[in-house]
Amino acid sequence: MSRTLSEADSKALLAAHGVPVPDERVVESAEDAAAAATEMGFPVVAKLCGDAIAHKTERGLVRLRLADAEAVRSAASELLAQATPDDGDVGVLVAPMVQGNRELIAGLHLDPQFGMTVMVGVGGILAEAVHDVAFRLVPLTRVDAEDMLDDLATSALLGAFRGEAAVQRDKVVDVLVGLAAVAEADPSVVAVDVNPLLVGADGVPVAVDALVEVAS
Repeated sequence: MSRTLSEADSKALLAAHGVPVPDERVVESAEDAAAAATEMGFPVVAKLCGDAIAHKTERGLVRLRLADAEAVRSAASELLAQATPDDGDVGVLVAPMVQGNRELIAGLHLDPQFGMTVMVGVGGILAEAVHDVAFRLVPLTRVDAEDMLDDLATSALLGAFRGEAAVQRDKVVDVLVGLAAVAEADPSVVAVDVNPLLVGADGVPVAVDALVEVAS
């Protein structure tokens, strides 16, 4: 048996091992959501967050590009109203709206034969079409992580693209090595899904959404 940590708890665990995540907060009320958004600056994203909520997008529990406090207040009220008894304790996660034209996916997957593996690939709308991913076993060195990026058939997308800077490969390597460190530090972790690992115009990747699955 396993359980999924909330998005906020998942990101906190990953951040402790060097995976970059947005500066975000979980609040309990619409008013607190508006205050948090005002403090961090607009636009922001608001999501319903809880241990039992894994598939937010499918349930319509994400609000994007909220441009002012009133929009956040309204969105947060709607999200909290959509919570069901099965969701358990919930809050509203408020985060900066991270922009970027390139998405990667990364994570940890437990192979029944070989053990824990680190994965990286092309994300976003191209993910299912090209299915371009690379795997390596844990433990993972920085050289291993570099090789993973070289293995991607669409690695050209990591270069300068549509006026945006080339992906900072060392930062992506940090993410992959950090994921391996999570697996080594906590044997209860059975899977991690970082999707998307969004690459900003400056070429820096950020784990915009992440879920960690642990043995229960």
